Amino acid sequence: MGRPKANKPRSEITNVRLTEDEKAAFDAKATEDGFGNVSEYIRYLHNQHVGATSLAAEPEDHRAKFPKKLIRSFHKTEMGEMVWGDSRSYLFHGAKPNSVDLIMTSPPFGLVRKKSYGNEDADEYCNWFRPFAEGFKRVLKDDGSLVIDIGGAWIPGKPTRSLYHFKLLVMLVEEYGFHLCQEHYWWNPAKLPTPAEWVNVRRVRVKDAVNTIWWLSKTPFPKANNRRVLAPYSKSMKSLLKNGYIAKLRPSGHDISDKFMQDNGGSVPPNLLAIANTESTSRYQEHCRDNNIPIHPARFPPQLPEYFIRFLTNPGDMVVDPFGGSCVTGAVAEALDRQWVCCEMSEEYLNGALARFVPTPVPLLKDRPASYEIAPPCAVPVDEDATPLFADGGAARPKPAPIKPVKVQPVQAKVTARPRAEQPRRKVHHA
Repeated sequence: MGRPKANKPRSEITNVRLTEDEKAAFDAKATEDGFGNVSEYIRYLHNQHVGATSLAAEPEDHRAKFPKKLIRSFHKTEMGEMVWGDSRSYLFHGAKPNSVDLIMTSPPFGLVRKKSYGNEDADEYCNWFRPFAEGFKRVLKDDGSLVIDIGGAWIPGKPTRSLYHFKLLVMLVEEYGFHLCQEHYWWNPAKLPTPAEWVNVRRVRVKDAVNTIWWLSKTPFPKANNRRVLAPYSKSMKSLLKNGYIAKLRPSGHDISDKFMQDNGGSVPPNLLAIANTESTSRYQEHCRDNNIPIHPARFPPQLPEYFIRFLTNPGDMVVDPFGGSCVTGAVAEALDRQWVCCEMSEEYLNGALARFVPTPVPLLKDRPASYEIAPPCAVPVDEDATPLFADGGAARPKPAPIKPVKVQPVQAKVTARPRAEQPRRKVHHA
C-alpha cells in the first residue's frame, strides 16, 4: 500500500506568556523527558489529553469514511489478487468478517525523517493506525494471527529512542483486545551502521540492526506449530546426538533429561530471525530497471513472511498484506499454496510487483546460508586510558582530526622493451 503522507504542516504559532520560573520548569521538564524543545513537550501534553478524551467519545464510523469504491482489482493469479487502493476500504468492505488466517505486513514506520514512500510522524502514529486496527480485528479469524514488522525511530536531534512502536503495541492490546503471543526481532546482518551521526561521528551509540516484529492474535491460542520452522542443528548439538549426553542438573537449575537426546530433525528457532536483506539482482529489480519503475525502498526479504506463513497457516489459508508494497508477501504465499491479497495505493509499485507473478510466479529461494556469525563485542584490544568516555555524552560533535600531509616521492617508470620477436604484430585493415 502506498504510504499516506502527513497533511498537517505546522505553520501556526501561538505565544504563551510564562514567568521566568515557569519557563525554566518547562525547559527542565522537556529536557528531562527527552524532548527537543518546549514546543514538542506541549504538543505531547495536548495529544495525551486529546487521546484520553477521544476514548470516551463515540467511535468514528470508519466504514463510511472508507467506502468500497476506493479499491479495485489490479491483477489476479491462481491463488491471490493484488488490490489497488486504500486497504482500509478492503478491510471494511472487500473482505468478509472472520475470513483471514494471517495478516502479515510491514506498515510505514513512524520515522521522523520523511521517506520517499511517505510515513507518519511518530507522535500521530497511533491515531493514524486505529482504522487499520479496527479492520484487522474485523477480518481476522479467532484462531488467526496478526504479524507486524515495525522498525524503531530516533527522537530528532537526540541519541534517544521514540516509544511509538511500543505505544502501538499497548494500543492494540488494551484498546482492541489483541493478545501479544510473542515478540520477534529481525536481525539484518547486512544492515549499515546507522544512525551515522551517533554511531560513526559522535560514537556514543552502537549500530541499530534489528526490527521489532509483534505477533498478536484475537485469542491466547491461535493455531501454530514450531515444527514447521525448524532450524539446522548446530555442530555441538550434532556431536551430542552422535556421542551421547549424560542427563544431569545444570548449575542454572535446569534439569536436562534423557529426552534431550531425541533427534527431532532440527532445533526450535529463537525469536531472533537472522535474515540478510541483500537482494540486488532479482527478477523484480531487473523488471523495474528495464521499465523505469521505482524500486520499492522498504522491501523485506522473502524469508521473513515465509517463516510466519509456514509457522501460522495451512495450505489454502488466506494471507493478507494491507501494506503490500512490491507484494513480497503475496509472492511467498503463492509459492506456498496459500490464498492471498495484497493492497497497495501506488500503481507504480504494483506495476513493479507484476514481475513477481508474470510470466510465472517466482519460486522460493533454495540456496540460503545455514547460519550467520555475530562477532562478540569487546574482542578487539582497547587501551581504555587512551580511549576515554565522552563526558558530554556526545552532545558536541568531535572536531575532525587534522590531516597530516603526506610527502609523495616521484616514481621513475622503468620501461623495458621486449625483444622484437615477442612484440605483437600490428593488424592492417584494407579498405
